[in-house]
Amino acid sequence: MKNRIKEYTFREDLKERLKDPEFRKAWEDSELEYQIATQLIEARLAKKLSQRDLAKKMKTSQAVISRIEGMDGNPSISLLRRFAQALDTTFNFSIS
Repeated sequence: MKNRIKEYTFREDLKERLKDPEFRKAWEDSELEYQIATQLIEARLAKKLSQRDLAKKMKTSQAVISRIEGMDGNPSISLLRRFAQALDTTFNFSIS
């Protein structure tokens, strides 16, 4: 009989990991970066632009776009404005 490895979905794995208080805190602390990255990706895709095309419009590198979309960057307000201009859109921020 073959050994079978149980496959887990992302949601199942996340549910288990969130039981760890340290992981839960790190997950919750990354929410803002996640929201920014998600909105940037959605706006870029809505305009049918690749990361490289967007980078050209912003006069930056594709690596910068990739880092921000991958939540590995810390975009300045100035950079977010450039994103908005290049995508012909606006970003709205709120504190609640």
